[in-house]
Amino acid sequence: MSHDWHIQLATPHDTLAVISLLKQVAQWLKESGIRQWAFLLEGGDDEEIAQAIVDQHTYLVRKGPELIGTFTVAASQTEWDRHIWGEDASENSLYLHRLALRPATMRKGLGANLLTWITQHAASEQKNLRLDCVADNPQLNQFYQRNGFHLLGTTDGHHKWQKSVEPRA
Repeated sequence: MSHDWHIQLATPHDTLAVISLLKQVAQWLKESGIRQWAFLLEGGDDEEIAQAIVDQHTYLVRKGPELIGTFTVAASQTEWDRHIWGEDASENSLYLHRLALRPATMRKGLGANLLTWITQHAASEQKNLRLDCVADNPQLNQFYQRNGFHLLGTTDGHHKWQKSVEPRA
């Protein structure tokens, strides 16, 4: 992309940096009064985060050498996805998790650009990009709506968002 940032696949060497970034964002959310990702502060999901990196589902967003963001996208459902979405036997969906940007980089269009990159580069055979986020975070929910996602319902306090994507040829 023609920006001053680039995206690369995370490696096991990056695990601590990814976890650290996610915890920094979780702390910022907590301090901002947003009830989301608090479990990350206690080490919740550390093993799942590490495994997603090993499985080559996690990406880094860098500006020069600095890690400014991360996200995980996979065609297979996690246990959480099955809880929120139910069993997806169609295998037509990608699941986006832990899209996080350093707070200093927020509100500059990077999040929207990352969603565009994900739909253009991560889609292969899949027809849908799915994600969930806490229902009581209005700014984040509006962000996904503004970026072409459609609300499909709510499960366990989490809105389920989906966007159709064009499979790569």
